[in-house]
Amino acid sequence: MHYHRRPSWAISESMVTPEHVFLNRRSLLAGMGMGAGLLAMPGRGRAEPGVSELSGAQNPAYADAGRPVTGEVTNSTYNNYYEFGSSKRISEEAQQLDVSGWKITIAGLVEEEFQIDMDDLLGRVALEDRIYRHRCVEAWSMVAPWTGFPLARLIEMAKPLSSATHVKFQTFLDPDVATEQRATWWPWPYTEGLTMDEAMNDLSFMVVGAYGKELHKQFGAPMRLHTPWKFGFKSIKSIDRIEFTNEQPVSFWEELADNEYGFWANVNPEVPHPRWSQATERVLGTDERIPTQLYNGYGEQVADMYGDLPDTVGQRFWR
Repeated sequence: MHYHRRPSWAISESMVTPEHVFLNRRSLLAGMGMGAGLLAMPGRGRAEPGVSELSGAQNPAYADAGRPVTGEVTNSTYNNYYEFGSSKRISEEAQQLDVSGWKITIAGLVEEEFQIDMDDLLGRVALEDRIYRHRCVEAWSMVAPWTGFPLARLIEMAKPLSSATHVKFQTFLDPDVATEQRATWWPWPYTEGLTMDEAMNDLSFMVVGAYGKELHKQFGAPMRLHTPWKFGFKSIKSIDRIEFTNEQPVSFWEELADNEYGFWANVNPEVPHPRWSQATERVLGTDERIPTQLYNGYGEQVADMYGDLPDTVGQRFWR
């Protein structure tokens, strides 16, 4: 099913990473009582009221992303979270999300379907810290210090059948809290998917914390996915259902516009989005634009998964 109405996400090339966001960035933070030095400040940042500290052992394989960590203030106030609106400034609206008592449903082609709450899940995994690059399809990027665990650990708990070829993820559906979910032209709930090979890759990471704290709600609390070699829309937020299937899932953006946002979504600077180039990216917290790397620089870890696929599938972001 395809939606032909052009909603607010359909930005033009001139609006990719809007210039006014960066030109007014310092004055915006000054108005919030924050010094300009916070813009590129790496590391932990200040604790937030009511947010618990959370961290794990640093994984040495992911201790350096090749450029500085983006400051917490910058990262936490410039977010895509369409359940709460199409603006990047949704951090306040996202605080309405109640993550207490959050449960994850494990379903589909598994030995036995079950639900598990976040406390139980976190009691069964060893948390680790990883620093990952993040590349948005809109041609901006950041570096985030995540806390979490490999998706492979959760898959081991799920005990999928050998017939499972894909993992389908869904987020919550609550229009009373996330008011944008009342919009009928969006195919809610937000859905994403990976092949089993992609899901078992060591880079696929279930994020439950950031900057030494429990995960910020605007980042996708209480748990989100991060696949750093793919465009950011693949890294689904606030997951409450994980289903194992023998069919390729149709993702949220693919259902809206499969000519622009496809299943694979692997970062490739040589293949432009239909409405803008992907050759370079604007680094949040700076005025710098840098060349984009194939697979966002993670090719050594993931390229072999796509070797038997045609270039038009394996390295493109549409199918």
